[in-house]
Amino acid sequence: MNKKIWILSMLMLALGLVGGYLLSPSSNHHEASVKQEPKKVLFYRNPMNPAITSPVFTQDEMGMDYIPVYADGGVAMDSPVGSVSINATVVQNMGVRTALVKRQTLSRHIRTVGRVALDEERVARLHPKYAGWVEKMFIDKTGQRVKKGTMLMSIYSPQLVATQEEYLLALNNADMLKDSPFADVRSGAESLLQSSLERLELLDVPAHQIKQLNQERKVMKGLHIHSPFDGIIMAIGARDGSRITPDTELYKIADLSKVWVIVDLYEDDMPWVREGDQAEMQVAGIPGQVFKGNVSFIYPYLEAKTRTIKMRLEFDNAKGELKPEMFANVTVFASKHVDALVIPAESIVRTGKQEQVFVSREAGKYEPRFVKVGISAAGQVQIIEGLAVGEQVVTSGQFLIDSESKLKEATAKMIEAQKVPNNHTVEPKQGMGMDEMGMQNVDLPTNHGAGATTTDMHMDMQHMDMKPMNMESAQ
Repeated sequence: MNKKIWILSMLMLALGLVGGYLLSPSSNHHEASVKQEPKKVLFYRNPMNPAITSPVFTQDEMGMDYIPVYADGGVAMDSPVGSVSINATVVQNMGVRTALVKRQTLSRHIRTVGRVALDEERVARLHPKYAGWVEKMFIDKTGQRVKKGTMLMSIYSPQLVATQEEYLLALNNADMLKDSPFADVRSGAESLLQSSLERLELLDVPAHQIKQLNQERKVMKGLHIHSPFDGIIMAIGARDGSRITPDTELYKIADLSKVWVIVDLYEDDMPWVREGDQAEMQVAGIPGQVFKGNVSFIYPYLEAKTRTIKMRLEFDNAKGELKPEMFANVTVFASKHVDALVIPAESIVRTGKQEQVFVSREAGKYEPRFVKVGISAAGQVQIIEGLAVGEQVVTSGQFLIDSESKLKEATAKMIEAQKVPNNHTVEPKQGMGMDEMGMQNVDLPTNHGAGATTTDMHMDMQHMDMKPMNMESAQ
């Protein structure tokens, strides 16, 4: 009884082992591998020089086997030329990273340097409208502050004296004829007085001296020059006793309550900036203080030497802290915003005239694609053409992928060239190698053994219509 039980137990154990083996995953994998069709070999590649290929299996001159290249190559047959497939482990070792193509609003803060300058609309250059001499100077120091109407100097001019005399004659004549019974006489006297007064005003005789002339009825030797606004004396062109003409610049006065800042703008920043944009400025001479202004004008021409365009900013300077010719660090907050299709700037591979990216189609498979780029800001580049929202582009390791892609593309072109009619290629024999220039090694026909003499080789060359080289002449 015990023997029967033992035999039955052993039989059940054997059946269990056989069933487990038949149902195991390794068996299924084995069957799947047996049923899998073998890959089609497209060509064979030289192991030392990938540019050298052969349509059939062969060896190089060192006896190394050519490497087979299969039909799929790990990439779908309908994939674009240059597409590559990389093993997941290799992808991880290469540090390949991808980013999503998305829509984003682009804006830019432009940082540049500038120079504080005078507001040209607040600068006065005082020239006399007559010839004469400086009788007396009341403001004689450069840099001195003046108020509007401040008396700057007194000038003696024979022309002014004659004009005053004409005015006084017209004034006296008008007083005498104001009660005339003839309207034409009264009108003529008033017209003459008015024209004399206008002549004084056109010669910039100040209103207070015209009033004094009316009251005293006496010609004044010196007529005054006054400041047209509050400002700083920037330059003085005459001194006491100097002879002056209309060409003489008596004073240069600048109002520094507002100043300009001239900055240089690079060409790639030009699409972002427009008049009215806000700006901030800091200068080394006033640490810790930030001045706020705005863009008032963008010059319509480019500087040939610096390849920059000049831009003018306006800043308030009521306290006079900003001095002309100061250097400043300027930040312009561009108001232009672009709703653009963007990718990281590091995704772009520059290929001469075109920009290229690598699109991740699926795990480990990458497709090269040419794109048209637009503006860039904050590390993002606008894509005008070539990509769609939601695609994945490679941002790291794309240069290694690019080298493999170029090799795939070159190989594909070589295969296509072999398919062109009348493109005769020599099929290498089994074991026949190829040299470093891709030419097949040819065995010369000979019936001689290892002990063949030079005469025998000479006869073989004659049989092949070849002439032996004269070694002496070659030397």
